[in-house]
Amino acid sequence: MVNFHTHTYRCNHAAGEDREYVEAAIQAGYKVLGFSDHCPNVYPDGYVSDIRMKLSEIDGYFDSLTSLRDEYKNDIKIYIGYENEYIPELLYEQDKILSEYPIDFLIQGQHSIRQENYSPYTGIETLDKDILYSYTKLAVNGIKSGRYLYLAHPDLINFKGDSKMYEECAHKICKTLKEYDKPYEFNMLGYWQKRHYPVEAFIDIASEYKLKAIIGTDAHDPGELLKTREREKATSLLKEKGFEIIEYDYLLSCLEDGSYKRPYSIVYDM
Repeated sequence: MVNFHTHTYRCNHAAGEDREYVEAAIQAGYKVLGFSDHCPNVYPDGYVSDIRMKLSEIDGYFDSLTSLRDEYKNDIKIYIGYENEYIPELLYEQDKILSEYPIDFLIQGQHSIRQENYSPYTGIETLDKDILYSYTKLAVNGIKSGRYLYLAHPDLINFKGDSKMYEECAHKICKTLKEYDKPYEFNMLGYWQKRHYPVEAFIDIASEYKLKAIIGTDAHDPGELLKTREREKATSLLKEKGFEIIEYDYLLSCLEDGSYKRPYSIVYDM
């Protein structure tokens, strides 16, 4: 088993020490654990986010996880990365920061469509088609940019308007995932908490494109890595839908062939 979607207390909405996540993953039988806490950003107006790591915490993040990677190297393979939104106007400063650190991977989590203090959370119910289309555009362009290992919870957008509009956008995202050989993430946090995602209609569209699937624990607490029964149910559901589930070998090859190393591109157009 692998998981590349793991947070830490530094994002201010997760609990537990880094070591506890590693030990829980080992206990559950994971062979690979990727940490991907919410990436710090530099905002032009000086805004300081309370839902992501601060710039001052980056060194501690890497020091802690690098030490744990060495300590537990015989028990589990640890990768160090970040989850972040694809917001083009913020990427230049973000890349300047990230270039100083030995990052293994990034995943895209499109929680907002602009700087977060000027944007609604995309998981909030909306009838606004402009929010749906903006989400889709950023999701698609992020995939095309080559920055990310995959798009986390691609069905996070909580659009309650015309179902045909939603399906049109889901097709655009899944078509792009297929074109760029990226998997569909089945998000366990949404699944076991019974949130509005994973969305059945999105899963069905993803299966039409014969996308591979990855199960993302999206752990915000070490105990969530121990929910192996829920993971088994998710695995069965995905197999029933015809998905090939990605595990260790595929992702290891992606990481070690340098596919997700800098330089990245910034894509502005649909």
